[in-house]
Parts: sequence; C-alpha cells; structure tokens
Amino acid sequence: MEHLIALTAAFLLDLWIGDPRWVPHPVRLMGGLIHFLESSWNKGRLRRFKGVAMVLIVCSVVFVLTWSITALGYHVHVVLGVVIESFFIWTTIALKGLKEASMNVYIPLMESDYTRARHHLSMIVGRDTDYLGESELARGAIETVAENTSDGITAPLFFAFLGGGPLAMLYRAVNTCDSMVGYRHERFYFFGWASARLDDVLNWVPARLTSILLLILEKTRFQTKKEAFTLLFRHSKRHPSPNSGWGEAVFSILMGIQLGGENRYFGEISMRPTIGIPYEKMGAEHIKAAHHIMMRATLYMILLLWIGGAVIEVAVTWS
Repeated sequence: MEHLIALTAAFLLDLWIGDPRWVPHPVRLMGGLIHFLESSWNKGRLRRFKGVAMVLIVCSVVFVLTWSITALGYHVHVVLGVVIESFFIWTTIALKGLKEASMNVYIPLMESDYTRARHHLSMIVGRDTDYLGESELARGAIETVAENTSDGITAPLFFAFLGGGPLAMLYRAVNTCDSMVGYRHERFYFFGWASARLDDVLNWVPARLTSILLLILEKTRFQTKKEAFTLLFRHSKRHPSPNSGWGEAVFSILMGIQLGGENRYFGEISMRPTIGIPYEKMGAEHIKAAHHIMMRATLYMILLLWIGGAVIEVAVTWS
C-alpha cells in the first residue's frame, strides 16, 4: 500500500509542477554516468560485452542507491519513507513534460506559425522538420505522445507498483541507457545492443497493458470493439519497435487518424508502414485529443494498480 500511495502522490506532483530545472534530477546523474562509461568504453574490441557491462553497472548503482535511501527513510518513519519513494517515482514520470512539449507544437500550429511549430517539433523528434505542413507537424507531435505514454508514464507507475521507488528508478535507468546509446547506427550498433534489448523486455507488458486498457475503457467512434481490437493487434506489429507500435495503434484507432508514413532523416526519405485508418484528416486539434487520451491512460493505469493492490491485500489477509 505504501507503493500505491507513493506512486499516486508522484503522479499528482508531476501533474502540479512537472519537471522543474531547479530540482536535482536523478536522471541527469544517470545521464552523466552513462556518458562517462560510453566515452570510456565504446571503442576498440568487445563493444557488445562492454555495452552489457555498462547497463549492468548503471542499473546496479541506481538500484542500490535508491533502495538504500528509501530503506533508511522507512527505518526512520513510514511517512518519511513514502515521501522519499514519492520523490523517486516522480522523477521517473513525464506526463506534464510530454504535454508541454507537444503543446509547444500545438500553439503555433493554431496560429499558423509553421516556422515556430517546426522548430519546437525538431526538439522532440529526430526527423527533418524544415518542410513539414500542418498535418505532418501534428503527426510528429501525436506520435511522440503516443509512443511515450507507456515508457514515460504508465510503465514507471507499473514498476513502482511492483517494487516501489527502487524498481521505478531501475526501469528509468534502463530507459535512459536506451535513449542515449540504443541506436542502430554505426557508433552504437554493438555498444547499445544490451540497452535496447533490455528496454524492449521491460516495456513489453506495460505497453500492451496500457493499450488494451485504453481500448477496453474508451469509446470507439469509428469501429466496433471487435474491429478495433483486430486493428490494434494487426497494426501494432507494423512499427519497427516491438512496443511503440501499441501506443501509436491505439491512439490512431481512438482518434480515427493514420500515423506513420514518410519521414526524412538528414535529407533521406524513410518510409514507415502506416498505422490506423484515416477516418479524419489529421490536424492540430488531434494533438489536444492525444493529450486527453494520455491523461485517461494514466488514470486508468493508476485505478487498475489500486484495484490490484486491494486484491493482493485481501488475499494476503485471508491467507
């Protein structure tokens, strides 16, 4: 129950103040350690082995430190333990930050200021944004929200439920390793292999749970529930990531839009399979619709975790 109280407090804290720069953020410290190990080890032979060692060291340091501080807090007083755990979980979720980043694209789009919208989108995606029109700018923002609803919000909450602040921080350590070195290009192809694979494994359940939960509880305007689930299971496999496709698929189904398609990276065209059926033409208003879906997905996950916690408490009491 302490974990549930802590993760709920963390959610409310993120909703209230987000990720202020004046707060010492553990993820920045993780990033510093990852950068140091990568610059020292990502050279010469045995790069895949060194990448495995890197992610194990980062995860071990983060988990041991977080567990030690949290345990000390609970040893002093249960309330102090919950406060410390809430702080750690808060640093692993990014609901407000994700909303603000996409709103930075939405606001100039509503003002037809495409230059400013392109600039803000370039801050959150890797694709070229110089020549994108309204629908493609909206697609970039929506895909960012859809892909990150699980790994930036519901997945940390899921692991916080299982193991409190220490496990949520362990998840965030893996996710940070993946975001920094888990790329397929030459520099990180071998060194980032372990980070990318471990991140895929940890996100497997939360990504699917979040999407299925949304489709069960949300109204589907464009298909029957059966048709929507068929589309979810079919189109989620089209994304190159084994987990991100689930977020994009359920968001596209609920909004009646189509994601994926043509992207440009450094001037070169990259074609991705499309996800969803375009019942509506995509525009800026769908960014706000994506925000509402993201918020409801978070609330549904928290509700599910509380129900699960209550069931576990009753089962333990009866046993």
